[in-house]
Amino acid sequence: MTVRLPSAAAYSLQVEKEHRWLPKLAPLLPLPIPAPLAMGVPAEGYPWHWSIYGWIEGETAKRERIADLPQFAADLAGFLTALKRVDPTGGPVAGAHNFYRGGPLTIYDGEARQAIEALRGRIDMLAVGAVWEAALAAAWQGPPVWFHGDVAWGNLLVDDGRLSAVIDFGTSGVGDPSCDLAITWTLFEGRSREVFRAAIAVDDATWARGRGWALWKALITAAGLTGNQSEFDQSWRVIDAVLADHRDRH
Repeated sequence: MTVRLPSAAAYSLQVEKEHRWLPKLAPLLPLPIPAPLAMGVPAEGYPWHWSIYGWIEGETAKRERIADLPQFAADLAGFLTALKRVDPTGGPVAGAHNFYRGGPLTIYDGEARQAIEALRGRIDMLAVGAVWEAALAAAWQGPPVWFHGDVAWGNLLVDDGRLSAVIDFGTSGVGDPSCDLAITWTLFEGRSREVFRAAIAVDDATWARGRGWALWKALITAAGLTGNQSEFDQSWRVIDAVLADHRDRH
């Protein structure tokens, strides 16, 4: 078993959501996801609800643990495609519980522009601005679908080099799935990136919004607005990858 104790009030909103929805999603997905076993209540000075989940074998998907990155990309795309096909009726829409994943990127427009200004002289302002404006202009027009909300190597498990499970659905919900594309630029490259795009089969507008999600997070990290300096170097690589992707497709 594993215990999950939210570290802040904002994360505590995710506990009840996972207990309600993960058992309904699990039978419809091609890979294991966390199985809630019990929900703890505030007590002994701890102020929020918390969770106990069944243990899932595997290690987090650091690059060196992945045997075949293009195959990993295809497997992940298959999982996300299956997730999008689940009936979204009654599912949690964008809100404070998932930091507005699934909603319009405009919620982070002010923060992104603050970061761009803070990075003046260290980034190509025109190129970054063009990517961000393109993402904002590519508004979601489709019906809501399920998305994970935080598709990152730390939330993907591997066993014997293959993708074996997907964990941490705290930012999941129903809405625009483009936030799930950020891993395109944070983990994949070259052949694996092309495999992922082909397998995920989204339109150009969704791809543009995915670039926007990746760029926003990289910008605020590079500008020091997140306090997460462990991802500082990676954020610059993501910015370069997003700009190159936008340039190559226009």
